[in-house]
Amino acid sequence: MLDAADGVTLPETFAEDITLFRGESQKQPHGRVFGGQVLAQGVIASGRTVATLPGERRRLHSLHAYFMRPGDDTQPITFSVERMRDGRSFSTRRVHAVQHGKPILSMSASFQVPDGGVDHQDTMPQVPGPESLRSLRDTFAGIDDPRARHLVDRAIDQRHVEGDLFTGVRTPGAEQHVWMRAVGSLPDDPLVHEAVLAYASDYSLLEPILRRHGLPWTTPGLRMASLDHAMWFHRPARADEWVLYAEESPSAEGGRGLGLGRMFAADGTLVATVAQEGMVRVPGPTD
Repeated sequence: MLDAADGVTLPETFAEDITLFRGESQKQPHGRVFGGQVLAQGVIASGRTVATLPGERRRLHSLHAYFMRPGDDTQPITFSVERMRDGRSFSTRRVHAVQHGKPILSMSASFQVPDGGVDHQDTMPQVPGPESLRSLRDTFAGIDDPRARHLVDRAIDQRHVEGDLFTGVRTPGAEQHVWMRAVGSLPDDPLVHEAVLAYASDYSLLEPILRRHGLPWTTPGLRMASLDHAMWFHRPARADEWVLYAEESPSAEGGRGLGLGRMFAADGTLVATVAQEGMVRVPGPTD
């Protein structure tokens, strides 16, 4: 899915600081690249440049990204990874995802040598377990529609505690909770699990904006797009085991909305915190 780019010549002054990778895209019903995919590929690309450092392997602890242009899912993406700094404890990387000569995503990522220190976390919300909930795959199986088939074929199994927003809004409110895990088993490499969590984090984080206003995804004229994405990785977790994504939206105005999320492993461990602002445009009564 992501390979070192071949046949690319770099200026001599940058040859030791920049590494290029090339990634393919999964097909989408609308023809645009899924933002979570580009995030995940950026995580893998930057992590590969850190994995070559001597000593104990550094773990991803944060990323900050801007989605700049829609990607084309028929064309490969070039990832340019710049080594910003390698200190004794932290490494910083800057990643640009490029298509047709223009950046579609700009991301900074920071990695840390494992360390000790003070330790506390929020408590996991008490919600029904995933086994008692219907998955998107089950809900849309057998429906002959490209959008339904896309939901069935997702690489992430999602189960909404308050009900999904594709078939309506049965439980309006300021919060929502989604159980999720990768479909199938993943290798033991921690970087892969961090990348998959980043991938999955982009699927539903803007949904609390809609839920708060009682709007389903099928609202006529609704337009939504991710603008930026920040993620902090607190503790290791497996993305092929159940993770609870507790989401809320504290604000929406000016055609933008903010989504906040916390990821908990099934045993209650706080794994990650996520924030994303998105464009949210809903036609008014005269539109």
